[in-house]
Amino acid sequence: MTHQGVRWTAEQVLALAPDAASRKAGSKLGVAGPWSAAGANEEAVWGLCKGSGSKPYRTVVAVHGSGAGSGPGYTCSCPSRKFPCKHALGLLLLWAGDPESVPGGAEPPEWAGPWLAARRQRAERKTAGPDAARIADPAAAERRSARRAEQMAAGASELEQRLIDLLRGGLAGADRGGYTAWDETAARMVDAKAPGLAARVRELGAIPASGAGWPARLLEECSLLHLLDRSLLGLSRLPEPLAATVRSRVGVPTKEAELLAEESAAVRDRWLVLAQQDSGDAKMTTRRIWLRGEDSGRTALLLSFGAAGRAPELALPTGLALDATLAYFPGSRPLRAALGRQFAPPGTGGIPPGSAVGAALDTYGKALRDDPWLDAWPAVLSQVVPVPGADGWQLADADGDAALPVDPRCLGRTGLWQLASLSGGKAVTVFGECGHRGFTPLTAWSPATSEAVPL
Repeated sequence: MTHQGVRWTAEQVLALAPDAASRKAGSKLGVAGPWSAAGANEEAVWGLCKGSGSKPYRTVVAVHGSGAGSGPGYTCSCPSRKFPCKHALGLLLLWAGDPESVPGGAEPPEWAGPWLAARRQRAERKTAGPDAARIADPAAAERRSARRAEQMAAGASELEQRLIDLLRGGLAGADRGGYTAWDETAARMVDAKAPGLAARVRELGAIPASGAGWPARLLEECSLLHLLDRSLLGLSRLPEPLAATVRSRVGVPTKEAELLAEESAAVRDRWLVLAQQDSGDAKMTTRRIWLRGEDSGRTALLLSFGAAGRAPELALPTGLALDATLAYFPGSRPLRAALGRQFAPPGTGGIPPGSAVGAALDTYGKALRDDPWLDAWPAVLSQVVPVPGADGWQLADADGDAALPVDPRCLGRTGLWQLASLSGGKAVTVFGECGHRGFTPLTAWSPATSEAVPL
């Protein structure tokens, strides 16, 4: 512990980088040479970094959330559009590895104070959001909900007819129609206020070009889409938890402010950050952060979004733990959650308890029973050994009773060899996602140091 709380490890800092180039550039700035006037307290880290111009870059990092749904924040006077930029990464690396160069217990300089104060004010306004939600016109909200339900039902009926026409024409000829018809159908689903259906339609359109065996995959996805359509059309007859799952899969939004307003539903725990992963396309970057409650044993998934090329604001370094409340989104097997109030700066986490391969598969099966549209389910595997092979990698129980194949899409990642090096042939604890293609490892814990290592 220091005057500003727990200092992160270099691996935790680099896990925040938006891309490989930023990691490399930030690593070069993680030394004392280019920095001056650096300091830290419980809230933030700051410093001046010498650049190519006459004035140094002013860099400030808020190292933990200042309110509901917030995480570390960054500001820098450099022109970079990446968040965090290389200067923020370099400053955090210097703070993590050289306490003498970034002394704790300091007061923010004049140029850092206003940004930190404004960030606190935004967090306070966000916390006040639920009160505003309570006084909204409930009658108008009900009318809007009814109109959207009618539009979605019309869209689902239209999509059902599209699937019937596809089957009548024969799946084997679906590759001759091109992508245009699928794109038009997806646009119709967007007009019907069902973005979840639109996303699944676009995935259908891409399957005929996905390689050998595509007709079988197309049939599988058409079946799942048909099930979702019929569930939406019969929504009033479903149990509420399953109905909530269907609404979320179709794309009906649930406001985080409304979730957090229900204080009785909030789950306070010491949440260990299991992993953080970014994915994106030309329009948006999506960040997924997995947490596990120390007392509740529950797993939670936080989603955060940013414009293309910019990292989302919420960032929680892997391996740390935070005392906070979460509010779960409704569903038959709740997983996604909204981050509420944080009661203290993040602290040091440990190795989470896990399960054997067989138990993890059993849990995945039960989750799939409750939500058949799941792509994967999170799992912590304890005492497993990574085993490379000619037919792919496996994670085998240390006692040799069972093994879980690694998702083939991971085979090109260097993280697998990093996992093998960390293991050294011995059993390790691994967190990842269990899906129908296999297991995707995301984080491992060093047997020697208990340190979390993003893969």
